[in-house]
Amino acid sequence: MNDFSPASAAPGQDPVVLDVWCELQCTDCRDALADLRALRARFGDRLEVRLRHFPLEKHRHAFAAAQAAEEAAEQGGGWAYVEAVLGRVAELDRGGERFLVEVAGELGLDAEEFDTALIDGRHILIVDADQAEGKAIGVTGTPTYVIGGERLDGGTSQDGLRERVERIAERLLAEQG
Repeated sequence: MNDFSPASAAPGQDPVVLDVWCELQCTDCRDALADLRALRARFGDRLEVRLRHFPLEKHRHAFAAAQAAEEAAEQGGGWAYVEAVLGRVAELDRGGERFLVEVAGELGLDAEEFDTALIDGRHILIVDADQAEGKAIGVTGTPTYVIGGERLDGGTSQDGLRERVERIAERLLAEQG
C-alpha cells in the first residue's frame, strides 16, 4: 500500500473509489489538481482517490515521471511529489529525469534512490499495468476519472466534472447506508 491509497474509511463503510488516470507531463492534469484537492477535502477518507498512470506517447518524459511517482509513493511522498511535478510541467519538459530526481530531493525524499529506481526500472510493471488497464476500459487521454463504473473524460473539459464526481460519490455513499 502506498500513499496514493488511504488505508481505511469510516467504520462500517467502504470508501468510494475514484481512479484518476493521469500523466505528469499533462497540463490538463495539472489544471485538475484543484478539483482533486477539493474532492479529497470534502470527502476525506470516505473517498479513496487512486492515481493511475497513463503516460501519453506525445510527452517524452511521462513514462519516467510515472515511475518516479511510484518511487515517491513507496517513500511516503506520492501525492506531494505528483503535485510538485504537475505544478512545474514546463520544467519537466526541459529537465526530464534530472528534474524528477531534483524534485525528490526538494521534498526530502531519497533522490539517489529515485535515480536508481529510474535506472533499474523497478516500477515499470506498475506503470505498464495501469496503462494496459486504462486502454482496456477506453481511456484515451488524461485526466480520465472512473467512479462507480462510470468513466468521465477530463481531457476535453474539466467543466462540471468535480460536481459529477461529487454527485456519484454521494449516491454511492448513500447506497452503502
